[in-house]
Amino acid sequence: MAERILIVDDDRDSLTLIGLMLQRQGYEIASAQSGSQALQMADIHPPDLILLDVMMPDMDGFEVCRRLRTMPRLAQIPVIMFTAKTLVEDKVAGFEAGADDYLTKPTHPQELASRVKAMLSRAKSQPQPTATIATASRRASVVAVMGVRGGLGTTTVALNLATALLQSGQEVIFAEFRPGAGTAALQLGLNKTYGLTALMGKPLMDLHSATVESELATHTSHLRLLLASHQPLQTALSLSPEYAEAILKSLSKLSDIVVVDIGTGLPEANRRVLMAADEIVVCLEPERVSVSLAQALLAELEQLGVALPRVRLVLVNRSAAGTALATPVVEDALRHQITQIISPAAELADQAVEQGMPMILVQPESATAQQFRDLALSLAVVQPKSATEQQFHDLALDPSVANYDRARTGDGAAPV
Repeated sequence: MAERILIVDDDRDSLTLIGLMLQRQGYEIASAQSGSQALQMADIHPPDLILLDVMMPDMDGFEVCRRLRTMPRLAQIPVIMFTAKTLVEDKVAGFEAGADDYLTKPTHPQELASRVKAMLSRAKSQPQPTATIATASRRASVVAVMGVRGGLGTTTVALNLATALLQSGQEVIFAEFRPGAGTAALQLGLNKTYGLTALMGKPLMDLHSATVESELATHTSHLRLLLASHQPLQTALSLSPEYAEAILKSLSKLSDIVVVDIGTGLPEANRRVLMAADEIVVCLEPERVSVSLAQALLAELEQLGVALPRVRLVLVNRSAAGTALATPVVEDALRHQITQIISPAAELADQAVEQGMPMILVQPESATAQQFRDLALSLAVVQPKSATEQQFHDLALDPSVANYDRARTGDGAAPV
């Protein structure tokens, strides 16, 4: 099978000339005219090599390369930057962004063909790291959960989704990337609310798995959490994209699935999480303002290069009022299928907060609990359960946390 090269350039003539030249060398060619289009195409069909122009209107090549390096499936793809920028600092910026080689225009066709051939040959000869069973089981999938606006109950959805994933036999960590706006600790009655703030106060080089793990809180359900404070003054603390990436990378070594509550909006830290996420859950209400915000968000995600099939829409019904838009109407407006509907459960939500438990554990046999389990099962990150894990799952449906504890530990002893 011919090796596939993705050429990214906003100049159509350059795309045509370079593409024809490489096709004559026997390569399969794909082309993109913007950074966001390139990211989406690479995500859907990863190429063997990317030829990347630097100067593009929507997103320059440096940013495209940085984002590629944050995406697990694409991080190892060789990137050759191909640009008219000739200054030494431009080349340094390219290599710092993660480029493997740097060519300046105009380049002789033979030189380009030679660089491409050498880069592909080098990529083939690189030994692939052999994952042990332990490391393989600790390469977490990432599920990002966000709302189209505040006050939708996004954290409630994220917490109950994380608990449902935990019940399916996965090791799960819930993380709030919302400094000063965390509510999970309040919902669960937990005191260790400064985990995220503590990590943000450490030097970047000190953010490794052991450091991050020391800041995790553990709920009685065995869900581990990295919590954000709810102190208003801490909303002024900005989670930098570099810290978001480092914390997420460390969390990914500690569990099977990381559920990240990123709140609302698309600051750079949220964009980095979204680009690294295997699944994206977006919460909205069945009313016109919320649907309009969802339309804008989906358009922005597509511009960023997020493949929309990775986005799961959750319709959160907080009121039984007859003014709610019908699901088909919402789907038609968004041109996107609704993955799950969460029905109104105000009384159950109040009980959950009073007991300091996720709703799914307060009334395991309720329709709401089943809706969260259905949402969890719809995600591609859920792995098939073994017979033992199925037993854990069945016992987890018992409202008694003691039974849940026995299922997790195999006896009546408290977990270590």
